[in-house]
Amino acid sequence: MKFSTIAIVAAPAAVACAALKRLKKRYKTVSPAKADVVVALGGDGFMLQSLHQLLDHGKPIYGMNRGSIGFLMNAYAEKGLLNRLERAQPVRVYPLRMTTVDTRGRKHQALAFNEVSLLRETRLAAKLRIAIDGVERLRELICDGALVSAPAGSTAYNLSADGPIIPIGTGLIALTPISAFRPRRWRGALLPDTATVRFNVIEPKVRTVSATADYTEVRDVARVSVRRARGVSATLLFDPEHDLEERIVKEQFLP
Repeated sequence: MKFSTIAIVAAPAAVACAALKRLKKRYKTVSPAKADVVVALGGDGFMLQSLHQLLDHGKPIYGMNRGSIGFLMNAYAEKGLLNRLERAQPVRVYPLRMTTVDTRGRKHQALAFNEVSLLRETRLAAKLRIAIDGVERLRELICDGALVSAPAGSTAYNLSADGPIIPIGTGLIALTPISAFRPRRWRGALLPDTATVRFNVIEPKVRTVSATADYTEVRDVARVSVRRARGVSATLLFDPEHDLEERIVKEQFLP
């Protein structure tokens, strides 16, 4: 892929800001609005932030790791950036749309490229009723919470909660309980990404629950629905020798 203009953005961490200064001395850059491609310096959290902030621009994003994990990032190097951008392979990711109604009746919406998570707010366990496409599948889940993960986020919080890793392009999402007490043996479900997952919080004013889409949190929710956002996507760029699909497969064989 040929790019005429590039923008470089960085997380506020000192190591990312220092990298930004060095790269701007080496390469001619423009603002993200005028660029053909955006280079993001930071970790996975900053990549998620960039995906949300630049979504309306429709520009592909090439991440270089100046954070900790860097699962969504490429290796950092200052030399040969333009050649790496030309060789980079695109991966299209599709966010989930979270729609909530809180205990005051107010409606909220947010997008999640990683996951939508519901978590108890107090010492009391959450009680959730779960329906898929309007059909009740679990009358009462007593737990710390639950989450719905997109493929790009399946190796993050979802994996930590013993959820399945989902290869990119499979058309699946994961529904995963967090510290389930009853039913204790339920480990979640893999669902088509066309499905709508609906949570009803039982006793929402007593057993208070928050819902978070990536980094957008809504407190004291009564109902939450999650489904793939129609007509919305973003493009990530990866070095061909270290692409996202290969990372997701490799993650399943780590000790």
